[in-house]
Amino acid sequence: MAKKVVATLQKGAGKEFTKVIKSVKSEKTGAYVFTEEIVPNSEVQAYLSKK
Repeated sequence: MAKKVVATLQKGAGKEFTKVIKSVKSEKTGAYVFTEEIVPNSEVQAYLSKK
């Protein structure tokens, strides 16, 4: 499924967006959870810096 999303982002206006995968440590279990989100290129650094 991820391949399809990435492939559609590479065409046309999709180049203005980036798929960001961030690892976040769960407070309940202590395990790491991965969150995926599609954000505009200009907001990637802001997304990665927020908790």
